[in-house]
Order: sequence, then C-alpha cells, then structure tokens
Amino acid sequence: MAIFPRSSYYDKHYRQTAALIRARQPYLIRNLITGTAIFGFAIGVYAFTINAVKQDDFEDVQVPDAPPQPPRTPNVGTTSAVGAFPATK
Repeated sequence: MAIFPRSSYYDKHYRQTAALIRARQPYLIRNLITGTAIFGFAIGVYAFTINAVKQDDFEDVQVPDAPPQPPRTPNVGTTSAVGAFPATK
C-alpha cells in the first residue's frame, strides 16, 4: 500500500509525464524572468554592500590594547595531569 497517493502527472517511477510538461509550459518563461530578476537583485545588493564596506577605512574605530598575558613556561604546571607519574625527589 502506498503512503502517498499517486498523482496523474507522474508515472510509476515518479518521472514527469507529457501532461505535466504541457501544464508547466506556459509558466516557463515567466518563471525564468522572475528568477533572473530575483537573482539580479540579490547580486546587486551584495555588490553594493561590498562596495560600501570597501570604501570605509575604519580609522575612527579605536582598537583596545590586548590585555597583558603572564609569561608561560611550557610543560610546567602546579597541578598534575591525570595519569601523570609523581615527581621524584
């Protein structure tokens, strides 16, 4: 028993039939024009944004100094790691 009822626009392998292709044909050009317009708008907004940010030099923004870090000695610590051997005297 099928979970979803079969549409008459698809065959038993769920491929488009000639009827579906004929039903979609009047909308093909209109959908291509709409898709191209939306894509063009998105690219235009992206290009405008990149161009606007590229022109800003950010000289008026004050960057705080990095906080001072204590000097670190490699492989030396006050606590022992799990599984480490005890220090010998």
